[in-house]
Amino acid sequence: MIEVTIDSVRVSLMSQHRVVVLKESDSERYLPIWIGPFEADAITIELQGVEVARPLTHDLLKRVISMLGAQVSHVVINDLQNDTFYARILLDVDGEEIEVDSRPSDAIALAVRVKAPIFVAEEVMERAGIVPEADLSGAESETGKAAAKKGKEEEEEEEDLSAFRDFIEGLDLEGLGGGGKDS
Repeated sequence: MIEVTIDSVRVSLMSQHRVVVLKESDSERYLPIWIGPFEADAITIELQGVEVARPLTHDLLKRVISMLGAQVSHVVINDLQNDTFYARILLDVDGEEIEVDSRPSDAIALAVRVKAPIFVAEEVMERAGIVPEADLSGAESETGKAAAKKGKEEEEEEEDLSAFRDFIEGLDLEGLGGGGKDS
C-alpha cells in the first residue's frame, strides 16, 4: 500500500465535476479521482476548518463510529474497475479489524475528519497514477524557468483573447452611425 495525502480538490471548468487529487507521500506521483460535489464540499470544509451549524453526513458517521467504541484505523483506495474506484474503511473494534466497503470520496471525507491515514493499493496507483512531465533537458536555470513561465502565460493570454478578437472582428458595425469603418 502507498500512503497518500490530499493534494487538492479541484473543479473542472468544463463540466463543474470535482476531482480530488491524492499525492503519493514519497514521490511526485498523483492520483486524480472524480467525485461528487457534496463529497468535495465535505472534504474541503474539513480541510479548511470551516465550522458548520449542524453535522454533515460524514460528521455523523464519525460520531456513530466513536459512540460504538470503534476507531478508523485507515482508509484504502483498493480497486479500479471500469473506470470506477473502490475503497475500504478499516475499523478497529475491540482489537478486531473490520473492513467496510465505501466510495473513495466518502472514505476520504471520513479520513480527514478522524485524521486517519489514506492509502492506495499499488496496482491502482500503477494503473491510474500520474507523474507530471519532467523537463527533458534536465535542470534548468531559474532565469530560464521564469522566461518559460512568462512565455507560456503570454501564449495562454493570447489564446484567451483570440476568441474576443474573433468576435469583435466579426461584428457588422456599418448600421450603427458614425460611418462604420474608418471614415
